[in-house]
Amino acid sequence: MYKLKIDGNEIEVPEGTTVLKAATQAGIEIPTLCDHPALEPYGGCRLCLVEIEGARTLQPACTLPVSNNMVIKTQTDKVKSARKFVLSMLFSERNHFCPYCQVSGSDCELQNAAYDEGMTHWPIQPNWQPYQMDASHPYFVLEHNRCILCRRCVRACAELVGNFTLGMEERGANTILVADLGVPLGSSSCISCGVCVQICPTGALIDRWSAYRGQEKDVNITKTICIGCSIGCGIEVLHRDNNLIKINGDWDAEINGGVLCDVGRFIPLDEKRNRVVTPMVRRDGTLKAATWEEALTVVIDNFKPLIDKKDDGVAAIASTRLPADVLYYFKQIFSEKFDSGMITSTEEDRFTGALSEFADEKGSFESKLSDLHDADTVMTIGLDLTKDHQVAGFFIKRLIPKGLQVIPVSYEAGGMDAFTSHSTVINHGKDLVFIQALVGAVSGVNVDTLAEKSGLSSQEISELAKLLTSSEKLVFVYGTDFEAKQKKETIQALLNLAAKVNAKLISMKGKANSLVAEQLRLNKSFELIGHKAAYVALGDEDPSQTLIKKLEGVSFLAVQASYQSVLTAKADVVLPVTSWLEQDGYYVTCDGQVQLAHKSLQAPVDVKSNKEVVLAIADHLKIILNPVWDKAIKLEKSVVEIG
Repeated sequence: MYKLKIDGNEIEVPEGTTVLKAATQAGIEIPTLCDHPALEPYGGCRLCLVEIEGARTLQPACTLPVSNNMVIKTQTDKVKSARKFVLSMLFSERNHFCPYCQVSGSDCELQNAAYDEGMTHWPIQPNWQPYQMDASHPYFVLEHNRCILCRRCVRACAELVGNFTLGMEERGANTILVADLGVPLGSSSCISCGVCVQICPTGALIDRWSAYRGQEKDVNITKTICIGCSIGCGIEVLHRDNNLIKINGDWDAEINGGVLCDVGRFIPLDEKRNRVVTPMVRRDGTLKAATWEEALTVVIDNFKPLIDKKDDGVAAIASTRLPADVLYYFKQIFSEKFDSGMITSTEEDRFTGALSEFADEKGSFESKLSDLHDADTVMTIGLDLTKDHQVAGFFIKRLIPKGLQVIPVSYEAGGMDAFTSHSTVINHGKDLVFIQALVGAVSGVNVDTLAEKSGLSSQEISELAKLLTSSEKLVFVYGTDFEAKQKKETIQALLNLAAKVNAKLISMKGKANSLVAEQLRLNKSFELIGHKAAYVALGDEDPSQTLIKKLEGVSFLAVQASYQSVLTAKADVVLPVTSWLEQDGYYVTCDGQVQLAHKSLQAPVDVKSNKEVVLAIADHLKIILNPVWDKAIKLEKSVVEIG
């Protein structure tokens, strides 16, 4: 530990701590613009200059490591004069017309820093050179007039997301932020994660949805989780008067550390589906508004005669976007009361079913998502992390400049190929043969025949095997986009390979509560045999065309849904339920972490939560439900430890 003194305060900090972090620990604020806790120190803006006893010049606090017995002064006349000069130059370089900027009034770090220094006007007039605005992107706008060239967005795109879309062009006063080689943002390699927008200290990058809808000090902020996939990223939902204003990544979230993909940040803002706002019952061939009691009575009257009919009774299917307790209640109602022979989830065994068989034999054998942060080699197979579960892809891509080797295995060229020289395209449906070839190569067996079948040469297989065996921290990230007939065999082969090369395994699974549905064994393929009725707890999920087609011949259909769809149009009873931001609920991530999603918005007046609806059905059927869902999901062995 080092001892030092900051503005007369004596503190101790670990070796390697920067002056800025030491000051923060002492409760002393040093202004910054280019610095951000999620980024590596950069030292570009020079606003954080401080006086160090014994040093000839002022030093940047964000990059300077402390030394033992260092004496630091942050509020001397020399320091304050330097800060005002830095701010004066920043204001003069571009056209910062604060009254017309959407972040003016507390959200702009440049403006706030100026006010903190007592500045009320421009000491130096700008040169009035107009800068272009790039409005080509569907989600946000780049306003060059407000850019201070702090490079936060450039560094975030590289350090946090690993996409390297943003950069700087020209030099000196002509320096300007660009995408790729100077193309418009809307036609660039941007993946719409929006991290650059959130991290921008001024109004240079603004999202289209929240612009000019008020300051962050005037909104309510609810910390919750995204349920767009099974990663479970932490988010902050900004809302006012029950209106969704913005979604930010939660910088303090353990899982994602603030980064989000478009599924979590922008897509929820652009909701175009029509809500179901009242219960509806089909009368004379037409869906008509009804009371909740009327709608539930119709459901129960049609279901009661089918109790204990099994394959001739009620088929039930629930979305994996529903909270864990709702899925457990759902299973109890249709499994225990109706003895339904067909009760499953909307994933229908696609992502997790085959894994359970191995868990029954081996127990938990998968690792945590956080193991990606320390990996030196990652092989992905059966999924494309640039399309689904993108945040896991960010974890991988951002480590590539630090030496991480990535081996994306797929049937065709994918988004990860641009970041690695090891992209591997195999023949369609030959995942099993490819993995068997790697096992053989690792074991020193001739793999010419297997390699040829997989679509690769034996030399390519040997080179990949050498890369795997030379890795010290190897991770296999896999989905289950394998051929259905070979899914189990493919996973077994992958387990064999992992054992031989000492690799850790991570499977991404499906939607938010994919793992919960699997633990409750809601994993059958949905088929109507002789079922007279069906109940679909869809929540806010869109029904697939496959599901819609499978339900065409059912005599009575009840749908629990947030939004209108082809399925609700076909239903005999429609029960309106809350969307994901309108309800509390527990979710279990792909690697077994249990998280609570907090309600952010109020639902329309006649809309009930998914939990309220299933409890109401249980009450009408006089079923006493077991509420202990967290124990229920641990009754079966899991591929990951849950807790």
